[in-house]
Amino acid sequence: MAEGDDGEKTEEPTQKKLEDAFKKGDIAKSQEVNLFFGLMAATLAVAAMSTLVSSDVMILLQRFISRPHDIVVDEASILALTIQIIGGAGAVLFLPLLLFMVAGVAGNLVQHKPLMTTEKIKPKLSKISLLQGAKRLFSSQSIANFLKSLFKLVVVTSLIIWSVWPDKDMLSQLVTVEMNQLLAVILQMVIKIFIVALVAMAPIALADYLFQKQTWLKKQRMSMKEIKDEYKQMEGDPLIKGKIRQLRMERARGRMMAEVPNAAVVITNPTHYAIALKYDESMATPICIAKGIDAVALRIRQVAKDNGVTIVENPPLARALYASIELEDEIPAEHFKAVAQVIGYVMRLKGKMQ
Repeated sequence: MAEGDDGEKTEEPTQKKLEDAFKKGDIAKSQEVNLFFGLMAATLAVAAMSTLVSSDVMILLQRFISRPHDIVVDEASILALTIQIIGGAGAVLFLPLLLFMVAGVAGNLVQHKPLMTTEKIKPKLSKISLLQGAKRLFSSQSIANFLKSLFKLVVVTSLIIWSVWPDKDMLSQLVTVEMNQLLAVILQMVIKIFIVALVAMAPIALADYLFQKQTWLKKQRMSMKEIKDEYKQMEGDPLIKGKIRQLRMERARGRMMAEVPNAAVVITNPTHYAIALKYDESMATPICIAKGIDAVALRIRQVAKDNGVTIVENPPLARALYASIELEDEIPAEHFKAVAQVIGYVMRLKGKMQ
Protein backbone atom coordinates (compact mmCIF):
# COMPACT_ATOMS: atom_id res chain seq x y z
CA MET A 1 0.00 0.00 0.00
CA ALA A 2 1.05 3.55 -0.63
CA GLU A 3 2.11 5.62 2.31
CA GLY A 4 0.17 8.70 3.26
CA ASP A 5 -1.54 10.56 6.03
CA ASP A 6 -4.53 8.96 7.73
CA GLY A 7 -6.89 11.40 6.00
CA GLU A 8 -5.53 11.00 2.47
CA LYS A 9 -7.33 8.44 0.33
CA THR A 10 -4.27 6.83 -1.19
CA GLU A 11 -4.97 3.16 -0.41
CA GLU A 12 -6.59 0.62 -2.70
CA PRO A 13 -10.18 -0.21 -1.62
CA THR A 14 -10.80 -3.33 0.43
CA GLN A 15 -13.13 -6.06 -0.78
CA LYS A 16 -15.71 -4.99 1.80
CA LYS A 17 -15.62 -1.39 0.53
CA LEU A 18 -16.22 -2.60 -3.03
CA GLU A 19 -19.07 -4.88 -1.92
CA ASP A 20 -20.73 -2.08 0.06
CA ALA A 21 -20.50 0.25 -2.95
CA PHE A 22 -22.05 -2.43 -5.18
CA LYS A 23 -24.97 -2.92 -2.77
CA LYS A 24 -25.66 0.82 -2.97
CA GLY A 25 -25.69 0.70 -6.77
CA ASP A 26 -22.37 2.53 -6.99
CA ILE A 27 -20.76 0.61 -9.85
CA ALA A 28 -18.40 1.15 -12.76
CA LYS A 29 -20.63 1.48 -15.80
CA SER A 30 -20.10 2.74 -19.34
CA GLN A 31 -23.08 4.00 -21.32
CA GLU A 32 -21.02 3.43 -24.48
CA VAL A 33 -21.09 -0.32 -23.83
CA ASN A 34 -24.90 -0.22 -23.60
CA LEU A 35 -25.00 1.85 -26.80
CA PHE A 36 -22.75 -0.69 -28.53
CA PHE A 37 -25.07 -3.57 -27.62
CA GLY A 38 -28.07 -1.48 -28.69
CA LEU A 39 -26.45 -0.88 -32.08
CA MET A 40 -25.71 -4.59 -32.35
CA ALA A 41 -29.37 -5.40 -31.69
CA ALA A 42 -30.48 -2.81 -34.25
CA THR A 43 -28.08 -4.20 -36.86
CA LEU A 44 -29.27 -7.77 -36.31
CA ALA A 45 -32.91 -6.68 -36.35
CA VAL A 46 -32.59 -4.76 -39.62
CA ALA A 47 -30.58 -7.54 -41.25
CA ALA A 48 -32.97 -10.27 -40.11
CA MET A 49 -36.16 -8.40 -40.93
CA SER A 50 -35.14 -6.70 -44.18
CA THR A 51 -36.85 -9.23 -46.46
CA LEU A 52 -40.00 -9.44 -44.34
CA VAL A 53 -40.26 -5.66 -44.03
CA SER A 54 -39.81 -5.18 -47.77
CA SER A 55 -42.55 -7.65 -48.69
CA ASP A 56 -45.01 -6.46 -46.03
CA VAL A 57 -44.53 -2.81 -46.87
CA MET A 58 -44.94 -3.50 -50.58
CA ILE A 59 -48.18 -5.40 -50.01
CA LEU A 60 -49.61 -2.52 -48.01
CA LEU A 61 -48.35 0.23 -50.30
CA GLN A 62 -49.49 -1.45 -53.52
CA ARG A 63 -53.12 -1.04 -52.50
CA PHE A 64 -52.63 2.69 -51.99
CA ILE A 65 -50.29 3.40 -54.92
CA SER A 66 -51.27 0.93 -57.67
CA ARG A 67 -55.03 0.55 -57.04
CA PRO A 68 -56.24 3.39 -54.84
CA HIS A 69 -59.67 3.32 -56.54
CA ASP A 70 -60.20 -0.29 -55.33
CA ILE A 71 -60.08 0.72 -51.68
CA VAL A 72 -63.54 0.61 -50.15
CA VAL A 73 -63.97 3.35 -47.59
CA ASP A 74 -66.44 2.05 -45.06
CA GLU A 75 -66.34 1.09 -41.41
CA ALA A 76 -65.72 -2.62 -41.97
CA SER A 77 -62.95 -2.08 -44.54
CA ILE A 78 -61.17 0.51 -42.41
CA LEU A 79 -61.36 -1.81 -39.39
CA ALA A 80 -59.95 -4.73 -41.41
CA LEU A 81 -57.17 -2.53 -42.79
CA THR A 82 -56.34 -1.27 -39.29
CA ILE A 83 -56.16 -4.83 -37.94
CA GLN A 84 -53.93 -5.81 -40.87
CA ILE A 85 -51.58 -2.88 -40.26
CA ILE A 86 -51.41 -3.48 -36.49
CA GLY A 87 -50.89 -7.22 -36.94
CA GLY A 88 -48.19 -6.67 -39.53
CA ALA A 89 -46.47 -4.07 -37.39
CA GLY A 90 -46.60 -6.36 -34.36
CA ALA A 91 -45.08 -9.26 -36.30
CA VAL A 92 -42.36 -7.01 -37.70
CA LEU A 93 -41.55 -5.31 -34.39
CA PHE A 94 -41.53 -8.42 -32.17
CA LEU A 95 -38.01 -9.55 -33.09
CA PRO A 96 -36.42 -6.06 -32.83
CA LEU A 97 -38.04 -5.49 -29.43
CA LEU A 98 -36.82 -8.88 -28.22
CA LEU A 99 -33.31 -8.15 -29.47
CA PHE A 100 -33.29 -4.75 -27.76
CA MET A 101 -34.39 -6.34 -24.46
CA VAL A 102 -31.61 -8.95 -24.69
CA ALA A 103 -29.09 -6.25 -25.64
CA GLY A 104 -30.11 -4.12 -22.66
CA VAL A 105 -29.57 -7.00 -20.24
CA ALA A 106 -26.33 -8.12 -21.92
CA GLY A 107 -24.92 -4.58 -21.91
CA ASN A 108 -25.22 -4.51 -18.12
CA LEU A 109 -24.16 -8.10 -17.40
CA VAL A 110 -20.84 -7.75 -19.27
CA GLN A 111 -19.98 -4.85 -16.96
CA HIS A 112 -21.14 -6.15 -13.59
CA LYS A 113 -22.98 -9.03 -11.93
CA PRO A 114 -26.79 -8.81 -11.54
CA LEU A 115 -27.81 -5.97 -9.25
CA MET A 116 -31.11 -5.14 -7.55
CA THR A 117 -31.09 -1.99 -5.42
CA THR A 118 -33.38 0.91 -4.57
CA GLU A 119 -30.58 3.27 -3.52
CA LYS A 120 -30.49 5.07 -6.87
CA ILE A 121 -34.23 5.85 -6.88
CA LYS A 122 -34.50 7.09 -3.30
CA PRO A 123 -35.57 10.76 -3.17
CA LYS A 124 -32.70 13.12 -2.36
CA LEU A 125 -32.79 16.90 -2.03
CA SER A 126 -29.55 17.18 -3.97
CA LYS A 127 -31.31 15.76 -7.03
CA ILE A 128 -33.81 18.64 -7.17
CA SER A 129 -31.49 21.39 -5.95
CA LEU A 130 -30.85 24.03 -8.62
CA LEU A 131 -27.43 24.78 -7.16
CA GLN A 132 -26.40 21.12 -7.16
CA GLY A 133 -27.83 20.73 -10.66
CA ALA A 134 -25.77 23.68 -11.91
CA LYS A 135 -22.65 22.23 -10.30
CA ARG A 136 -23.25 18.89 -12.03
CA LEU A 137 -23.95 20.62 -15.35
CA PHE A 138 -20.65 22.51 -15.35
CA SER A 139 -18.56 19.90 -13.57
CA SER A 140 -15.41 18.40 -15.05
CA GLN A 141 -17.31 15.13 -15.51
CA SER A 142 -19.99 16.85 -17.61
CA ILE A 143 -17.36 18.60 -19.73
CA ALA A 144 -15.53 15.30 -20.24
CA ASN A 145 -18.80 13.60 -21.26
CA PHE A 146 -19.52 16.41 -23.75
CA LEU A 147 -16.07 16.14 -25.33
CA LYS A 148 -16.41 12.36 -25.44
CA SER A 149 -19.79 12.60 -27.19
CA LEU A 150 -18.39 15.15 -29.66
CA PHE A 151 -15.43 12.89 -30.43
CA LYS A 152 -17.72 9.90 -30.86
CA LEU A 153 -20.03 11.86 -33.18
CA VAL A 154 -17.13 13.04 -35.35
CA VAL A 155 -15.54 9.58 -35.60
CA VAL A 156 -18.74 7.65 -36.33
CA THR A 157 -20.09 10.26 -38.77
CA SER A 158 -16.77 10.43 -40.64
CA LEU A 159 -16.63 6.65 -41.01
CA ILE A 160 -20.24 6.48 -42.20
CA ILE A 161 -19.65 9.19 -44.82
CA TRP A 162 -16.45 7.45 -45.90
CA SER A 163 -18.30 4.14 -46.31
CA VAL A 164 -21.27 5.48 -48.31
CA TRP A 165 -19.34 8.01 -50.39
CA PRO A 166 -18.51 5.50 -53.18
CA ASP A 167 -22.29 4.96 -53.64
CA LYS A 168 -23.14 8.66 -54.09
CA ASP A 169 -23.76 8.28 -57.84
CA MET A 170 -26.10 5.36 -57.27
CA LEU A 171 -28.10 7.31 -54.69
CA SER A 172 -28.88 10.03 -57.21
CA GLN A 173 -30.49 7.43 -59.50
CA LEU A 174 -32.88 6.02 -56.91
CA VAL A 175 -35.68 8.35 -58.02
CA THR A 176 -36.02 6.32 -61.22
CA VAL A 177 -36.23 2.81 -59.74
CA GLU A 178 -39.33 0.89 -58.72
CA MET A 179 -40.61 0.86 -55.18
CA ASN A 180 -39.43 -2.67 -54.31
CA GLN A 181 -35.93 -1.95 -55.63
CA LEU A 182 -35.87 1.35 -53.74
CA LEU A 183 -36.73 -0.35 -50.46
CA ALA A 184 -34.11 -3.05 -51.03
CA VAL A 185 -31.38 -0.46 -51.71
CA ILE A 186 -32.39 1.64 -48.71
CA LEU A 187 -32.36 -1.39 -46.38
CA GLN A 188 -28.97 -2.46 -47.73
CA MET A 189 -27.63 1.04 -47.13
CA VAL A 190 -29.07 1.15 -43.61
CA ILE A 191 -27.46 -2.21 -42.76
CA LYS A 192 -24.13 -0.95 -44.09
CA ILE A 193 -24.38 2.22 -41.98
CA PHE A 194 -25.24 0.22 -38.86
CA ILE A 195 -22.30 -2.15 -39.39
CA VAL A 196 -19.88 0.75 -39.85
CA ALA A 197 -21.24 2.45 -36.72
CA LEU A 198 -20.93 -0.84 -34.82
CA VAL A 199 -17.29 -1.31 -35.86
CA ALA A 200 -16.53 2.31 -34.91
CA MET A 201 -18.22 1.98 -31.53
CA ALA A 202 -16.40 -1.22 -30.48
CA PRO A 203 -13.03 0.38 -29.54
CA ILE A 204 -14.80 3.47 -28.17
CA ALA A 205 -16.97 1.33 -25.86
CA LEU A 206 -13.99 -0.74 -24.68
CA ALA A 207 -11.85 2.33 -23.98
CA ASP A 208 -14.70 4.08 -22.16
CA TYR A 209 -15.40 1.03 -19.98
CA LEU A 210 -11.74 0.77 -18.97
CA PHE A 211 -11.70 4.50 -18.21
CA GLN A 212 -14.92 4.31 -16.17
CA LYS A 213 -13.59 1.28 -14.26
CA GLN A 214 -10.34 3.04 -13.41
CA THR A 215 -12.17 6.23 -12.40
CA TRP A 216 -14.55 4.24 -10.19
CA LEU A 217 -11.71 2.37 -8.47
CA LYS A 218 -9.95 5.68 -7.84
CA LYS A 219 -13.13 7.07 -6.30
CA GLN A 220 -13.33 4.04 -3.98
CA ARG A 221 -9.85 4.56 -2.56
CA MET A 222 -9.59 4.70 1.22
CA SER A 223 -7.52 6.47 3.81
CA MET A 224 -5.47 4.52 6.33
CA LYS A 225 -7.92 5.60 9.03
CA GLU A 226 -10.86 4.16 7.06
CA ILE A 227 -9.03 0.86 6.63
CA LYS A 228 -8.20 0.69 10.34
CA ASP A 229 -11.79 1.53 11.31
CA GLU A 230 -13.13 -1.09 8.93
CA TYR A 231 -10.77 -3.70 10.32
CA LYS A 232 -11.82 -2.90 13.90
CA GLN A 233 -15.48 -3.12 12.91
CA MET A 234 -14.99 -6.48 11.19
CA GLU A 235 -12.98 -7.84 14.12
CA GLY A 236 -15.89 -7.02 16.44
CA ASP A 237 -18.46 -8.70 14.22
CA PRO A 238 -19.24 -12.23 15.55
CA LEU A 239 -20.07 -13.42 12.04
CA ILE A 240 -16.74 -12.18 10.68
CA LYS A 241 -14.93 -13.70 13.65
CA GLY A 242 -16.61 -17.02 12.95
CA LYS A 243 -15.60 -16.91 9.29
CA ILE A 244 -12.01 -16.03 10.16
CA ARG A 245 -11.89 -18.89 12.68
CA GLN A 246 -13.35 -21.26 10.10
CA LEU A 247 -10.77 -20.21 7.48
CA ARG A 248 -7.95 -20.73 9.96
CA MET A 249 -9.25 -24.19 10.83
CA GLU A 250 -9.56 -25.13 7.16
CA ARG A 251 -6.01 -23.98 6.44
CA ALA A 252 -4.67 -25.83 9.48
CA ARG A 253 -6.57 -28.95 8.43
CA GLY A 254 -5.11 -28.66 4.93
CA ARG A 255 -1.56 -28.46 6.32
CA MET A 256 -2.33 -31.38 8.65
CA MET A 257 -3.56 -33.59 5.81
CA ALA A 258 -0.41 -32.80 3.83
CA GLU A 259 1.63 -34.34 6.68
CA VAL A 260 -0.30 -37.65 6.82
CA PRO A 261 1.78 -39.32 4.03
CA ASN A 262 4.85 -38.82 6.27
CA ALA A 263 3.30 -40.79 9.15
CA ALA A 264 4.72 -44.10 10.36
CA VAL A 265 1.30 -45.31 11.46
CA VAL A 266 -2.31 -44.18 11.80
CA ILE A 267 -4.08 -45.48 14.93
CA THR A 268 -7.88 -45.63 14.63
CA ASN A 269 -11.01 -46.27 16.69
CA PRO A 270 -11.65 -47.59 13.88
CA THR A 271 -14.42 -45.25 12.65
CA HIS A 272 -14.60 -42.25 14.99
CA TYR A 273 -10.97 -41.45 15.86
CA ALA A 274 -7.74 -41.32 13.87
CA ILE A 275 -4.26 -40.33 15.11
CA ALA A 276 -1.30 -40.11 12.69
CA LEU A 277 2.11 -40.58 14.34
CA LYS A 278 5.46 -39.74 12.80
CA TYR A 279 8.54 -41.68 13.86
CA ASP A 280 11.97 -42.69 12.56
CA GLU A 281 15.21 -43.92 14.15
CA SER A 282 16.53 -40.37 14.54
CA MET A 283 13.62 -39.37 16.81
CA ALA A 284 13.49 -39.93 20.57
CA THR A 285 9.71 -40.37 20.66
CA PRO A 286 6.91 -40.37 18.08
CA ILE A 287 5.02 -37.11 17.51
CA CYS A 288 1.43 -36.47 16.49
CA ILE A 289 1.18 -34.93 13.01
CA ALA A 290 -2.59 -35.35 12.47
CA LYS A 291 -5.67 -36.09 14.55
CA GLY A 292 -9.40 -35.96 14.04
CA ILE A 293 -12.80 -37.43 14.68
CA ASP A 294 -15.65 -38.52 12.40
CA ALA A 295 -15.30 -36.85 8.95
CA VAL A 296 -11.75 -35.65 9.64
CA ALA A 297 -10.80 -39.12 10.89
CA LEU A 298 -12.24 -40.64 7.74
CA ARG A 299 -10.19 -38.24 5.62
CA ILE A 300 -7.00 -39.08 7.55
CA ARG A 301 -7.59 -42.81 6.99
CA GLN A 302 -8.25 -42.25 3.29
CA VAL A 303 -5.08 -40.18 2.79
CA ALA A 304 -3.08 -42.79 4.72
CA LYS A 305 -4.52 -45.58 2.61
CA ASP A 306 -3.79 -43.71 -0.64
CA ASN A 307 -0.16 -43.20 0.41
CA GLY A 308 0.54 -46.68 1.78
CA VAL A 309 0.66 -45.67 5.45
CA THR A 310 -0.11 -48.57 7.82
CA ILE A 311 -3.44 -48.25 9.65
CA VAL A 312 -3.76 -50.01 13.03
CA GLU A 313 -7.06 -50.39 14.87
CA ASN A 314 -6.67 -49.80 18.61
CA PRO A 315 -9.78 -48.04 20.01
CA PRO A 316 -8.58 -47.47 23.61
CA LEU A 317 -5.22 -46.08 22.49
CA ALA A 318 -6.79 -43.93 19.75
CA ARG A 319 -9.22 -42.33 22.21
CA ALA A 320 -6.52 -41.82 24.83
CA LEU A 321 -4.08 -40.20 22.39
CA TYR A 322 -6.77 -37.95 20.93
CA ALA A 323 -7.63 -36.65 24.40
CA SER A 324 -4.05 -36.19 25.65
CA ILE A 325 -1.98 -34.72 22.78
CA GLU A 326 -2.18 -31.92 20.23
CA LEU A 327 -0.50 -31.52 16.87
CA GLU A 328 3.32 -31.60 16.99
CA ASP A 329 3.20 -32.95 20.58
CA GLU A 330 5.37 -35.88 21.63
CA ILE A 331 3.68 -38.99 22.97
CA PRO A 332 3.06 -38.72 26.77
CA ALA A 333 5.10 -41.06 28.96
CA GLU A 334 2.03 -43.02 30.07
CA HIS A 335 1.44 -44.12 26.46
CA PHE A 336 5.05 -45.01 25.58
CA LYS A 337 4.57 -48.74 26.02
CA ALA A 338 1.35 -49.01 23.99
CA VAL A 339 2.68 -46.80 21.18
CA ALA A 340 6.03 -48.65 21.16
CA GLN A 341 4.18 -51.93 20.65
CA VAL A 342 2.27 -50.45 17.70
CA ILE A 343 5.41 -48.92 16.14
CA GLY A 344 7.28 -52.21 16.63
CA TYR A 345 4.46 -54.12 14.97
CA VAL A 346 4.52 -51.73 11.99
CA MET A 347 8.30 -52.01 11.61
CA ARG A 348 8.17 -55.81 11.77
CA LEU A 349 5.38 -55.78 9.20
CA LYS A 350 7.40 -53.58 6.85
CA GLY A 351 10.46 -55.78 7.40
CA LYS A 352 8.52 -58.89 6.36
CA MET A 353 7.18 -57.11 3.30
CA GLN A 354 10.71 -56.17 2.25
